Amino acid sequence: MASALSAKHFHDEKAAFAWVEKKLWPNGPICPHCGGVERISKMEGKATRLGLHKCYQCRQQFTVKVGTVFEQSHVALNVWLQAIALMSSSKKGISSNQLHRTLGVTLKTAWFMSHRIRMAMVGGRLGPLGGAGKVVEVDETYHGKTEDQPKLRRDTGKPLKKAKRGRRFGPAGNRPIIALVERGGSARTFHVAEANMETVAKIVRENVDPASRLHTDASSLYLGVGKEFAAHESVRHSLGEYVKYRDGEAIHNNSCESYFSVFKRGMKGVYQHCSEKHLHRYLAEFEFRHNARVAVGVDDGERADKLLAGVIGKRLTYRTTH
Repeated sequence: MASALSAKHFHDEKAAFAWVEKKLWPNGPICPHCGGVERISKMEGKATRLGLHKCYQCRQQFTVKVGTVFEQSHVALNVWLQAIALMSSSKKGISSNQLHRTLGVTLKTAWFMSHRIRMAMVGGRLGPLGGAGKVVEVDETYHGKTEDQPKLRRDTGKPLKKAKRGRRFGPAGNRPIIALVERGGSARTFHVAEANMETVAKIVRENVDPASRLHTDASSLYLGVGKEFAAHESVRHSLGEYVKYRDGEAIHNNSCESYFSVFKRGMKGVYQHCSEKHLHRYLAEFEFRHNARVAVGVDDGERADKLLAGVIGKRLTYRTTH
């Protein structure tokens, strides 16, 4: 049985250019400078860069990498495709150290590549989740430490000033994350500065169809906004209640719990550390894989193709990641 990475475009850069051009330009080359599709020629010659085209409308040269996450990268395009395949098929993610060892690039390059690929995973959120007869689960969790926490004394380990606590930071000053999961469908996650009723209500209203049935835990965060939907049911985890049934319907937010379980195992077991300013990209990564999982009919190859389709217009420079 052939390896999933045995295809020619993973090992030959010329084949990689042809593969990416076919995926991103199914109807022929498009000039990224003027948007033209006519009077475009492929440049030939021994000294010509791979995949170089010239637009005779704006007189600019370009390759399929221009205007994508691959732009101005010195990493071979076939290596980029390997990284995309690995990140899109790893359920709990793959660390920069592992990419560095597997792809044969430096650790710094692997780290930067992974963040560019996460940018490509950010998708357009079209329309609300749920709808008539559908269930949308909502839950919050906390991950990592907020970066405005006080520094600790070296001698005693105690904070130099009193740590801020409460709903803004969650347990022990962790970062709040809100998740909306349509049962059997897509998920949307949000890293927020403060998990309060106002913030949660705004997110739910803007992302969930009011005809949906809302399932949550017994948190007071959802009491007000829950009245704006077709139904609002909750379970009390504090009493050991995780699933209950009413009129044949299973009431729970286990889909959210399952989503958070995969996310936290990846963040703790694979990535181990994440700066708060990068958290939104890691959320996009786990959201992307969940929304293009096998359970909804998307296999690893199709998921990688879907990721590749998202590389356009996602420029990320090293300066903007620091």
